[in-house]
Amino acid sequence: MELIMATNNEHKLREIRQILGSAYEVKGLKDIGCLEDIPETSNTLEGNALQKARYVFEHYHMGCFADDTGLEVEALDGAPGIFTARFGAMNGYGDSHDSDANIACLLAQLKDAPNRHARFRTVIALIREERDPETGETKPVEHLFEGIVEGEILTERRGIDGFGYDPIFAPDETGLSFAEMGPEEKNRISHRGRATQKLVAFLTSD
Repeated sequence: MELIMATNNEHKLREIRQILGSAYEVKGLKDIGCLEDIPETSNTLEGNALQKARYVFEHYHMGCFADDTGLEVEALDGAPGIFTARFGAMNGYGDSHDSDANIACLLAQLKDAPNRHARFRTVIALIREERDPETGETKPVEHLFEGIVEGEILTERRGIDGFGYDPIFAPDETGLSFAEMGPEEKNRISHRGRATQKLVAFLTSD
């Protein structure tokens, strides 16, 4: 089955492909000729995921899915949240989407915080044409799938794998940072893995 994911993030594409396996061929935006920088202007993860999926559906007339992920830190009242990828740049640390800057910024803000509880939350939005069983007409239908993993922010980086905040986030299930896990172990319990598993369960229930 072919699926279009509304992203050009190679890390995300590789992770999704690993989770889905050979039963699905996942294409990114470049694969369908979409080189635009799709805006993400919503104040929620759900809104941003839908915004990206709707853009592809409306401009390229293809069913697709998109995700948005936020790191929600309890001591920071849920920040960085929707600003997870730009957190460092917003606070004077490096450029937007710079993982090292994001990590440095978060560790600095939590330097003396006794509460280091956090969670990663991913929302996947799927848009596709579906047949209305009553009228027989086809129309675009939207679906949302959420994945959450609880854990804590470590005081220092651990591990060399993964991307983003993986070296400083340790899920409760293992005590290891995501960057200390292999892809299979991480994908089994990660926020994106859990949201994707719900997506697959939905697709295979047709």
